[in-house]
Formats: sequence, structure tokens, C-alpha cells
Amino acid sequence: MERHYALKLDLEETMDETLAIAHLSLWGDTFEARGKAMRNPSDPSIPVIGEELAIARSLAELSAQMLEAAQAKISQHSATTG
Repeated sequence: MERHYALKLDLEETMDETLAIAHLSLWGDTFEARGKAMRNPSDPSIPVIGEELAIARSLAELSAQMLEAAQAKISQHSATTG
């Protein structure tokens, strides 16, 4: 069986800050995670670096949320079956 899910990434940028918001719906659960990157004022402005960092951080947080949700479901299932 093959399944496909859509991950939505929103980016908000200012001169020195990038915010990434990751959204994912999976089997009735909705996950939203944020990641932020801030440019040091003495560093050159290279937007792709801030985007990559912010997106990576939002995906890491999304992963943590999904692991926590899966662990909660395992615990609930174990409590009802055994």
C-alpha cells in the first residue's frame, strides 16, 4: 500500500530573521512546528542560509512532535490491550 502526504512550509522573512512554519496532517492529527534563524548583524545577507536553518529547525520540531504523538498512541494501545 502506498500513501502520499503533503507537507506545507511557510516562510516569513525580515532583513535579519527567517521564520519557517511546517504543517502536516496525518490520520486526523495536525502538526505545526516553527523554526527560526537570525542573522548576526556583522554577517553578510545570504537569505538561503537563513531559510535552510529555519526550515531544518521546523522539521526537527515537527519530527519531535510526531514521535511524541506516536509514543502516546503506543502507550494508549498497550494500556487497553494488556
